[in-house]
Amino acid sequence: MKVMMMVKATQQAEAAQKPTQEALVAMHHFNEELRKAGVLLDLAGLTPMSRGARVRYSRTTCRVIDGPFVEAKELIAGYSLIEVKTFAEALEWARRAPFHLLVPEGEEVEVELRPLFDPTEFDVPGEAEERAKRLGETHSKA
Repeated sequence: MKVMMMVKATQQAEAAQKPTQEALVAMHHFNEELRKAGVLLDLAGLTPMSRGARVRYSRTTCRVIDGPFVEAKELIAGYSLIEVKTFAEALEWARRAPFHLLVPEGEEVEVELRPLFDPTEFDVPGEAEERAKRLGETHSKA
């Protein structure tokens, strides 16, 4: 099961202020734990929303809305993509994370965990086999 662990932004993160050295070191050690355990697939921090945009769609229009946005707590500051056996295991990893060190005085940080859909849940008949074949060819070239 793949699970996306998303760290919500704080006012500090949206102001592009780096975390403390203590927080950076603790997060590095935690990310190394994930890697050594073989569950880490990918991770990244995101730039502040002032450097991004949202695209809003209706049935007839597509509208681009430039950042920044008022509510930092609605934004994602970073993510880790992990692969675990159960959702309970993903929650246990989240409980162990030192995200408390990223929180400025008087604020909270929220981490959202969401399992990814299995691609087969949206497959057109025969698509899974074709995708597996393409992935096999890609990996054999590496």
